[in-house]
Amino acid sequence: MSAPDPGTDPVTAPEMSGPPIFVVGCHRSGTTLFRLILDSHPDISCGPETRFLADLEKVTNADNWPRMELYGFSKEYWHGRVAALFNDFQSRYAARRGKTRWADKTPLYAGHLDYLNTLFPDALFINIVRDGRDVARSHRDTWGYVSGLKAIEKWPRYIRMAEEFAPKVGPDRYLEIRYEELVADTEKQMRQVLEFVGEPWDDAVLHHTEHPHDVMGRYDSYTAKRRSQRGEGAVYRSRVGGGRKANDPLMKLLLRLRAGSTLERIGYT
Repeated sequence: MSAPDPGTDPVTAPEMSGPPIFVVGCHRSGTTLFRLILDSHPDISCGPETRFLADLEKVTNADNWPRMELYGFSKEYWHGRVAALFNDFQSRYAARRGKTRWADKTPLYAGHLDYLNTLFPDALFINIVRDGRDVARSHRDTWGYVSGLKAIEKWPRYIRMAEEFAPKVGPDRYLEIRYEELVADTEKQMRQVLEFVGEPWDDAVLHHTEHPHDVMGRYDSYTAKRRSQRGEGAVYRSRVGGGRKANDPLMKLLLRLRAGSTLERIGYT
């Protein structure tokens, strides 16, 4: 009898070769680029954003727990069921793609790191950090001026949430990667990442556009258009530092007032 298809076997999810990897970071910080690079490794599957764990956390949060407790199941029960569900489909997805390890890239989860750590106490966390001025500019260019203004408030909050979480798990389980360093020397940064997650080096991570990924169609068309217009390769550096000049006077003022101390404290002077 042949072995069951890991994508359809209703009972047993395939065993993974290492703990889960969660990639977080403020939106427009390069998390998608990093996801595609990581997903190019022959052993690591990093699929589309999931997002729904942020909703499932509400099952056991302070507002809902007085009601849910009436069912007679402990918080540990609910956490275990959610973790099993999440691991089940991620493991099956990875195995179907010939991978032995799963990762999840969802920027939103930067605000839910304690919950992720409760669900997966052996998980590894990678936080992608980018200059807040470039993040604000990218929000504006992608989603409009109001989004750019909101990003000025959002970016320091995302930095702070990751900083508060990092000491709880320590350097063996938390790694920060700067976007600027990732695009300047992708190989150096990815060697550090793969050492951190315990996977062997593979040149495939330097050629992510040559490997299949499950992405929304608009992302493929957008990035292809940008590369053709600018004559840049798969990892382009032209957007680094652009926010220092391209942001208008109001955005520059608000960045200085609302994000200036964070920019200075983490080295973006």
